[in-house]
Amino acid sequence: MIDKTINISGVDVKFRASAAIPRMYRIKYGRDIIKDLNKLQGSFESKEKEGEDIPIEDLGLFEDVAYIMAVHADPDIPPTVEEWLDQFDMFSIYEVLPQILDLWKVNMLTTAKAKKNYISQGGK
Repeated sequence: MIDKTINISGVDVKFRASAAIPRMYRIKYGRDIIKDLNKLQGSFESKEKEGEDIPIEDLGLFEDVAYIMAVHADPDIPPTVEEWLDQFDMFSIYEVLPQILDLWKVNMLTTAKAKKNYISQGGK
């Protein structure tokens, strides 16, 4: 489990990535977060390399991913993504998305190392 605080339009927001996130996301949105994060990563890389804007449909994916990670870190945040987003002024997805993607990558590396250690110690 990895936590990170990201400042969004003057508000410090705590995010959490853990093995529970894929399940929470699937239950809430009926989608696979790994596929959605890969799509967001690709869109962000296109923006970086070719200057293309992130497609509008990917903005919804970003909002859903960020919301689930925020709820996981703080269950007292508003009950809908719309209410949660309403607390912020306008902000750039290009400032927040890379931090969310990095948080997920760190979580995956930590998970992979833990699994490797477990197997090397005789676990199955």
